[in-house]
Amino acid sequence: MSKLTTFDISEYLDSKEMIAEYLTQVLQEGNTDELLVAIGNIAKAKGMAQIANDTGLGRESLYKAFQEGAKPRFETVLKVLNSFGVKLQASA
Repeated sequence: MSKLTTFDISEYLDSKEMIAEYLTQVLQEGNTDELLVAIGNIAKAKGMAQIANDTGLGRESLYKAFQEGAKPRFETVLKVLNSFGVKLQASA
């Protein structure tokens, strides 16, 4: 019998390019909850303690802010995205 392991996307988010592509795909879906979970996955990949240090936000509050159903402030989302080295861009 083989044992299945749980897929963890954060194990594959090891470059700015992978992070940007992941966010692009999630943004195209247009689901806010999925976007927050994706940001949480990226923060996990980079290290939540490091993100907390980079943004000046508490580690526990970051975990809560990027769970499904959470409603973080836009300022918080931008701080975290900036700590990833990712910029949001609108295009027509």
